[in-house]
Amino acid sequence: MTNIAYAMGQGGAGQGAGGFSAFVPLILMFVVFYFLLIRPQQKKTKEHREMITHLKKGDRIVTSGGLHGRITAIGETTMTVEIAEKVRVKISRGNVANLAQPASQSQGDKK
Repeated sequence: MTNIAYAMGQGGAGQGAGGFSAFVPLILMFVVFYFLLIRPQQKKTKEHREMITHLKKGDRIVTSGGLHGRITAIGETTMTVEIAEKVRVKISRGNVANLAQPASQSQGDKK
């Protein structure tokens, strides 16, 4: 009878160590998610924010809606983009997806 009680006592002591080891896979999954998902997304967001702050008049851009155009005027939160000859639209700076072509190349093409 004492053997049974003794065996039950060891099982209880082993569960204390098993509780911590149950968190190890969760910690490893968080580390993997951080390096594969979270960190690259933060890096991409930072690059996009820098690109938006460095936009200037004459840059060719592509909006998040797919419009291609040339910046004709820039404000703090909005900009005017010429999408065709004498067709200008006002958009938010955050809606710029990327640069289509740097301004230096577009001016070189016109000469």
